[in-house]
Amino acid sequence: MAADELKLENQVCFALYAASRAVTSLYRPALDALGLTYPQYLVMLVLWERGPVLVKELGQALDLDSGTLSPLLKRLEAAGLVRRQRCAEDERAVRVYPTDEGGALRDRAMSVPRKLSGATGMGLAELEALRENLVRLTEEITAQQD
Repeated sequence: MAADELKLENQVCFALYAASRAVTSLYRPALDALGLTYPQYLVMLVLWERGPVLVKELGQALDLDSGTLSPLLKRLEAAGLVRRQRCAEDERAVRVYPTDEGGALRDRAMSVPRKLSGATGMGLAELEALRENLVRLTEEITAQQD
């Protein structure tokens, strides 16, 4: 094994970690203005796209377990942006609904992706290619773990 293989700057994992932190940091001011954390923003994106969803479906969409998702939903509910309700057909299942206030927040969030993609210094085609490569990487790694 060459010594270069263990250099920090040669690690894909570190490049992904640093990029993830940088992107999350880039989002922070825009999300602060909306009163959302980055994970809360992701929850709202799913609700704005799909409407009411089961907690289980939300967890699958965001790749989050219930231990992480439950406190997020509790804080969003306390902020008046979502409501949770047990399903009549299955008392064990809980459906999450955006409130009127949560739905209205969507209009304020519309400029976030465009504004922040402009701050990356990358063109739309580059960003789309990057997104596709990251999705493929995630799928490949996940498939090997199953």
